[in-house]
Amino acid sequence: MNNAIFPRPTLAVTAHTPVSMVAIFKKSIKIMSAVVLLSCSMIGYAETIVDIQYIDRAPVIDGKIDQQWQATPWFPMDNLILGALPREKDFSGSFKLRWDEEYLYLMAKIRDDVLADAYPDPKVHYWDDDSLEIFLDPDGSGGDHLYSYNAFAYHLALDGNAVDLGDKPGDILLLNDHVENKWARSPTEPHEIVWEAKIKFYSDDLAQQGEQSRMPLSEDHVFGFMLAYCDADGKGRREHFVGSQAITPINGDKDLGYKTADVFTKMRLVK
Repeated sequence: MNNAIFPRPTLAVTAHTPVSMVAIFKKSIKIMSAVVLLSCSMIGYAETIVDIQYIDRAPVIDGKIDQQWQATPWFPMDNLILGALPREKDFSGSFKLRWDEEYLYLMAKIRDDVLADAYPDPKVHYWDDDSLEIFLDPDGSGGDHLYSYNAFAYHLALDGNAVDLGDKPGDILLLNDHVENKWARSPTEPHEIVWEAKIKFYSDDLAQQGEQSRMPLSEDHVFGFMLAYCDADGKGRREHFVGSQAITPINGDKDLGYKTADVFTKMRLVK
Protein backbone atom coordinates (compact mmCIF):
# COMPACT_ATOMS: atom_id res chain seq x y z
CA MET A 1 0.00 0.00 0.00
CA ASN A 2 3.01 2.28 -0.42
CA ASN A 3 3.51 3.12 3.25
CA ALA A 4 -0.13 3.98 3.86
CA ILE A 5 -0.73 4.49 7.62
CA PHE A 6 -3.90 3.06 9.10
CA PRO A 7 -5.34 4.11 12.46
CA ARG A 8 -5.31 1.47 15.16
CA PRO A 9 -8.88 0.54 16.19
CA THR A 10 -9.74 1.16 19.83
CA LEU A 11 -12.07 -1.24 21.64
CA ALA A 12 -13.47 -0.33 25.04
CA VAL A 13 -13.98 -3.32 27.38
CA THR A 14 -15.51 -2.76 30.86
CA ALA A 15 -15.35 -5.05 33.88
CA HIS A 16 -19.14 -5.36 33.87
CA THR A 17 -19.34 -6.79 30.33
CA PRO A 18 -17.51 -10.07 29.71
CA VAL A 19 -16.10 -10.08 26.19
CA SER A 20 -14.31 -13.03 24.65
CA MET A 21 -10.93 -12.48 23.03
CA VAL A 22 -12.30 -14.09 19.87
CA ALA A 23 -15.04 -11.46 19.66
CA ILE A 24 -12.52 -8.66 20.16
CA PHE A 25 -10.28 -10.11 17.44
CA LYS A 26 -13.17 -10.45 14.98
CA LYS A 27 -14.28 -6.87 15.63
CA SER A 28 -10.72 -5.62 15.16
CA ILE A 29 -10.46 -7.41 11.83
CA LYS A 30 -13.74 -5.90 10.63
CA ILE A 31 -12.64 -2.38 11.55
CA MET A 32 -9.25 -2.83 9.94
CA SER A 33 -10.86 -4.25 6.79
CA ALA A 34 -13.16 -1.25 6.52
CA VAL A 35 -10.22 1.14 6.92
CA VAL A 36 -8.18 -0.73 4.30
CA LEU A 37 -11.07 -0.72 1.80
CA LEU A 38 -11.64 3.00 2.32
CA SER A 39 -7.93 3.72 1.96
CA CYS A 40 -7.70 1.61 -1.21
CA SER A 41 -10.62 3.47 -2.74
CA MET A 42 -8.80 6.76 -2.15
CA ILE A 43 -5.43 5.59 -3.47
CA GLY A 44 -5.34 6.22 -7.22
CA TYR A 45 -3.04 7.38 -9.97
CA ALA A 46 -2.32 10.63 -8.14
CA GLU A 47 -0.83 9.01 -5.03
CA THR A 48 2.73 9.92 -6.03
CA ILE A 49 3.57 13.30 -7.52
CA VAL A 50 6.58 13.32 -9.84
CA ASP A 51 8.73 16.47 -9.85
CA ILE A 52 9.74 17.95 -13.22
CA GLN A 53 12.78 20.23 -13.19
CA TYR A 54 13.02 23.72 -14.68
CA ILE A 55 15.30 24.31 -17.66
CA ASP A 56 17.33 27.52 -17.96
CA ARG A 57 17.85 27.35 -21.71
CA ALA A 58 15.13 25.95 -23.95
CA PRO A 59 16.15 23.01 -26.15
CA VAL A 60 15.92 23.35 -29.92
CA ILE A 61 13.09 21.13 -31.20
CA ASP A 62 15.06 19.32 -33.90
CA GLY A 63 15.10 15.63 -32.98
CA LYS A 64 18.59 15.84 -31.47
CA ILE A 65 19.63 15.35 -27.85
CA ASP A 66 20.90 18.75 -26.74
CA GLN A 67 23.25 19.23 -23.78
CA GLN A 68 20.32 20.58 -21.73
CA TRP A 69 18.80 17.11 -21.57
CA GLN A 70 21.85 15.31 -20.19
CA ALA A 71 21.11 15.60 -16.46
CA THR A 72 17.38 14.85 -16.83
CA PRO A 73 16.08 11.45 -15.63
CA TRP A 74 14.43 8.99 -18.00
CA PHE A 75 10.87 7.74 -17.54
CA PRO A 76 10.02 4.37 -19.13
CA MET A 77 7.15 3.50 -21.45
CA ASP A 78 6.63 -0.14 -20.58
CA ASN A 79 2.98 -0.57 -19.59
CA LEU A 80 0.82 -2.42 -22.12
CA ILE A 81 -2.50 -0.74 -22.92
CA LEU A 82 -3.65 -2.62 -26.04
CA GLY A 83 -2.47 -5.63 -28.04
CA ALA A 84 0.36 -7.94 -27.08
CA LEU A 85 3.51 -6.74 -25.37
CA PRO A 86 5.99 -6.12 -28.21
CA ARG A 87 9.52 -7.47 -28.34
CA GLU A 88 12.21 -4.91 -27.54
CA LYS A 89 13.36 -4.63 -31.17
CA ASP A 90 9.72 -4.12 -32.25
CA PHE A 91 9.15 -1.30 -29.76
CA SER A 92 10.76 0.18 -26.68
CA GLY A 93 10.65 3.73 -25.42
CA SER A 94 11.52 6.19 -22.69
CA PHE A 95 11.28 9.96 -22.27
CA LYS A 96 12.38 13.06 -20.40
CA LEU A 97 10.51 16.23 -19.40
CA ARG A 98 11.60 19.80 -18.51
CA TRP A 99 9.78 23.13 -18.39
CA ASP A 100 10.02 26.89 -18.47
CA GLU A 101 7.42 29.63 -18.18
CA GLU A 102 6.14 29.06 -21.72
CA TYR A 103 6.32 25.34 -22.49
CA LEU A 104 6.59 21.81 -21.22
CA TYR A 105 9.47 20.19 -23.13
CA LEU A 106 9.48 16.51 -24.09
CA MET A 107 12.27 14.37 -25.46
CA ALA A 108 11.41 10.74 -26.20
CA LYS A 109 13.72 7.98 -27.39
CA ILE A 110 11.86 5.35 -29.43
CA ARG A 111 12.98 2.05 -30.90
CA ASP A 112 10.56 0.91 -33.64
CA ASP A 113 11.75 -1.50 -36.31
CA VAL A 114 9.00 -0.57 -38.83
CA LEU A 115 7.64 2.97 -39.24
CA ALA A 116 4.14 3.07 -40.70
CA ASP A 117 2.05 5.96 -42.02
CA ALA A 118 -0.68 4.22 -44.02
CA TYR A 119 -3.31 6.98 -43.91
CA PRO A 120 -2.35 10.21 -45.71
CA ASP A 121 -5.31 12.15 -44.29
CA PRO A 122 -4.19 13.15 -40.78
CA LYS A 123 -7.78 12.96 -39.48
CA VAL A 124 -8.46 9.41 -40.72
CA HIS A 125 -7.48 6.41 -38.59
CA TYR A 126 -4.68 8.45 -37.06
CA TRP A 127 -4.50 5.99 -34.14
CA ASP A 128 -3.72 3.18 -36.62
CA ASP A 129 -0.48 4.80 -37.79
CA ASP A 130 2.72 5.01 -35.76
CA SER A 131 2.36 7.98 -33.45
CA LEU A 132 3.52 9.37 -30.14
CA GLU A 133 0.53 10.22 -27.96
CA ILE A 134 0.79 12.96 -25.33
CA PHE A 135 -1.91 12.91 -22.67
CA LEU A 136 -2.05 16.22 -20.81
CA ASP A 137 -4.32 17.51 -18.06
CA PRO A 138 -3.04 21.10 -17.76
CA ASP A 139 -4.61 21.95 -14.40
CA GLY A 140 -4.38 18.47 -12.89
CA SER A 141 -8.10 18.37 -12.16
CA GLY A 142 -8.69 14.89 -13.60
CA GLY A 143 -12.07 13.76 -14.88
CA ASP A 144 -13.69 13.15 -18.25
CA HIS A 145 -12.34 14.84 -21.37
CA LEU A 146 -13.70 12.76 -24.25
CA TYR A 147 -15.62 15.71 -25.72
CA SER A 148 -14.19 18.62 -23.77
CA TYR A 149 -10.97 20.55 -23.26
CA ASN A 150 -10.63 19.44 -19.67
CA ALA A 151 -7.60 17.48 -20.90
CA PHE A 152 -5.96 16.54 -24.19
CA ALA A 153 -4.76 13.43 -26.03
CA TYR A 154 -2.43 14.74 -28.73
CA HIS A 155 -1.49 12.14 -31.35
CA LEU A 156 1.82 13.26 -32.87
CA ALA A 157 1.93 11.72 -36.34
CA LEU A 158 5.02 10.92 -38.36
CA ASP A 159 4.11 13.81 -40.68
CA GLY A 160 4.28 16.25 -37.75
CA ASN A 161 0.55 16.82 -37.26
CA ALA A 162 -0.93 16.92 -33.74
CA VAL A 163 -4.45 15.42 -33.76
CA ASP A 164 -7.09 15.24 -31.04
CA LEU A 165 -10.86 15.03 -30.66
CA GLY A 166 -12.81 18.26 -30.40
CA ASP A 167 -15.56 19.16 -27.94
CA LYS A 168 -18.36 17.66 -30.05
CA PRO A 169 -18.86 14.03 -31.18
CA GLY A 170 -17.32 13.57 -34.63
CA ASP A 171 -14.98 16.56 -34.36
CA ILE A 172 -11.36 15.72 -35.13
CA LEU A 173 -8.96 18.65 -34.90
CA LEU A 174 -5.45 19.47 -35.99
CA LEU A 175 -3.92 21.25 -32.98
CA ASN A 176 -0.51 21.97 -34.43
CA ASP A 177 -0.43 25.33 -32.68
CA HIS A 178 -0.59 23.49 -29.33
CA VAL A 179 2.42 21.22 -29.91
CA GLU A 180 5.54 21.83 -31.97
CA ASN A 181 7.35 18.56 -32.59
CA LYS A 182 10.08 16.99 -34.70
CA TRP A 183 11.72 13.59 -34.82
CA ALA A 184 14.89 12.17 -36.35
CA ARG A 185 15.98 8.56 -36.80
CA SER A 186 19.52 7.33 -36.36
CA PRO A 187 21.08 5.81 -39.52
CA THR A 188 22.90 3.22 -37.40
CA GLU A 189 21.56 0.16 -35.57
CA PRO A 190 19.21 -0.03 -33.76
CA HIS A 191 17.94 3.10 -35.61
CA GLU A 192 16.53 4.82 -32.54
CA ILE A 193 14.20 7.77 -32.98
CA VAL A 194 14.64 10.94 -30.95
CA TRP A 195 11.27 12.75 -30.83
CA GLU A 196 11.13 16.22 -29.32
CA ALA A 197 8.17 18.48 -28.59
CA LYS A 198 7.28 21.67 -26.80
CA ILE A 199 3.75 21.80 -25.48
CA LYS A 200 1.52 24.72 -24.54
CA PHE A 201 -0.92 24.51 -21.64
CA TYR A 202 -4.53 25.62 -22.13
CA SER A 203 -7.38 25.88 -19.63
CA ASP A 204 -10.68 24.08 -20.14
CA ASP A 205 -12.38 27.23 -21.53
CA LEU A 206 -10.37 26.93 -24.76
CA ALA A 207 -13.54 26.82 -26.89
CA GLN A 208 -14.71 30.17 -25.50
CA GLN A 209 -11.42 31.99 -24.99
CA GLY A 210 -9.17 30.57 -27.72
CA GLU A 211 -5.54 31.61 -27.33
CA GLN A 212 -6.53 33.74 -24.32
CA SER A 213 -6.99 30.49 -22.40
CA ARG A 214 -3.29 29.68 -22.62
CA MET A 215 -1.78 29.08 -19.19
CA PRO A 216 1.66 30.36 -18.13
CA LEU A 217 3.74 27.80 -16.24
CA SER A 218 5.12 28.44 -12.78
CA GLU A 219 6.82 26.66 -9.91
CA ASP A 220 4.68 24.20 -7.90
CA HIS A 221 2.06 23.92 -10.63
CA VAL A 222 0.58 20.39 -10.65
CA PHE A 223 -0.66 18.76 -13.87
CA GLY A 224 -1.54 15.32 -15.20
CA PHE A 225 0.59 13.60 -17.83
CA MET A 226 0.98 10.29 -19.62
CA LEU A 227 2.93 9.32 -22.74
CA ALA A 228 2.16 6.38 -25.01
CA TYR A 229 3.18 5.02 -28.40
CA CYS A 230 0.93 3.59 -31.11
CA ASP A 231 2.91 0.88 -32.95
CA ALA A 232 1.36 -0.09 -36.28
CA ASP A 233 4.08 -2.07 -38.16
CA GLY A 234 2.69 -1.24 -41.61
CA LYS A 235 -0.43 -3.40 -41.49
CA GLY A 236 -2.96 -0.58 -41.47
CA ARG A 237 -3.86 -1.03 -37.83
CA ARG A 238 -2.40 -0.40 -34.41
CA GLU A 239 -0.85 -3.63 -33.13
CA HIS A 240 0.63 -2.43 -29.85
CA PHE A 241 -0.19 0.48 -27.57
CA VAL A 242 2.31 0.97 -24.76
CA GLY A 243 2.41 3.80 -22.23
CA SER A 244 4.12 5.28 -19.21
CA GLN A 245 1.32 4.66 -16.71
CA ALA A 246 -0.02 1.32 -15.47
CA ILE A 247 -3.80 1.46 -15.91
CA THR A 248 -6.32 -0.59 -13.98
CA PRO A 249 -8.83 -1.89 -16.54
CA ILE A 250 -12.54 -1.09 -16.33
CA ASN A 251 -14.59 -3.98 -17.70
CA GLY A 252 -11.38 -5.27 -19.27
CA ASP A 253 -10.57 -1.96 -20.98
CA LYS A 254 -7.22 -0.24 -20.36
CA ASP A 255 -7.56 2.23 -23.22
CA LEU A 256 -8.91 4.95 -20.94
CA GLY A 257 -6.49 7.84 -21.44
CA TYR A 258 -8.42 9.49 -24.28
CA LYS A 259 -11.58 9.44 -22.16
CA THR A 260 -10.51 10.32 -18.63
CA ALA A 261 -7.58 12.18 -17.10
CA ASP A 262 -7.98 10.20 -13.90
CA VAL A 263 -5.44 7.66 -15.18
CA PHE A 264 -2.67 10.22 -15.77
CA THR A 265 0.39 10.59 -13.56
CA LYS A 266 0.40 13.70 -11.39
CA MET A 267 3.47 15.89 -11.94
CA ARG A 268 4.73 19.08 -10.34
CA LEU A 269 6.91 21.82 -11.79
CA VAL A 270 9.90 22.56 -9.57
CA LYS A 271 13.05 24.67 -9.63
